[in-house]
Amino acid sequence: MVSRKMDAIVVNEKDNVAVVLRNVKPCEKIVVLMGDKTLEIVAKDFVKRGHKIALKDIRCGDSIVKYGEVIGIATKDIKRGQHVHVHNVKSARIGE
Repeated sequence: MVSRKMDAIVVNEKDNVAVVLRNVKPCEKIVVLMGDKTLEIVAKDFVKRGHKIALKDIRCGDSIVKYGEVIGIATKDIKRGQHVHVHNVKSARIGE
């Protein structure tokens, strides 16, 4: 069996974002590890290592789920493969 390097990981099956393990360029196809499965998505934006990328389309007002927990709310529509960060998410932390 040939092993392929993973570009991003999903920690919890409830997550709608993955964490990228290296810098990703726009239009680059990346492999996301989801438990014992993999998923290929195409990045729509530059995403820095350690940042989030959308696994599916997320509508404005939807929860952003990372590590099985709601970490924020989408402030605009986010397409699959887009960078998920402060420019399109409001923190779900109290007081922010």
